[in-house]
Amino acid sequence: MRTVIAGGHGQIALRLERLLAARGDEVAGIIRNPEHAEDLRAAGAEPVVCDLESASVDEVAAHLEGADAVVFAAGAGPGSGAARKETVDRAAAVLLADAAERAGIRRYIIVSSMGADAGLTEPPPGADAVFTAYQRAKGAADDAVRARDGLDWTVLRPGRLTNDPGTGTVRLAERTGRAEVTRDDVAAVLGALLHAPGTAGKTLELIGGDTPVDEAVGAVVLG
Repeated sequence: MRTVIAGGHGQIALRLERLLAARGDEVAGIIRNPEHAEDLRAAGAEPVVCDLESASVDEVAAHLEGADAVVFAAGAGPGSGAARKETVDRAAAVLLADAAERAGIRRYIIVSSMGADAGLTEPPPGADAVFTAYQRAKGAADDAVRARDGLDWTVLRPGRLTNDPGTGTVRLAERTGRAEVTRDDVAAVLGALLHAPGTAGKTLELIGGDTPVDEAVGAVVLG
């Protein structure tokens, strides 16, 4: 299986690349900065230099040729302003979806944010403008992806991310309530979702829990 990950130098993406490479999958990561290429190679991934804020659909589609799945794990980052929440967190996710359809790739997993739906409603008075823009961008991206009949999409919405060592156990459901989850465990769940086509068409929240990752993903398929 070949997977292309947008935002290939991100903290979750690098973890996912290591996991996929370790199990013998082919994996490539889309990066904007060519100086990050060696980090991807060290993780077992092929670096693909492409700026998703300026590339065309055809350019991105060309990078996706031969892939079986794509993962959108890109983000503007905590230090960015509201404008880049729009160009990266929403527009780049939509661009990747357009490119996947152009390249004939159906499987699309997007790493979203818990509470993204709330971003589409009017924010409460005094709400942080940048965070509101982020939530709005993530919610709009999710909706744009979920509206496509040409994609077998899964939306994954983790809780508050930590860098603690992964536990290998999680809670994965349509609604989980708010709590923390390690980036290690998010990557593990993404890896399991890629090999679980029965999760297509589902929007899932993810937090730390007591269920082993494979069992949690299997329960979602059966449910």
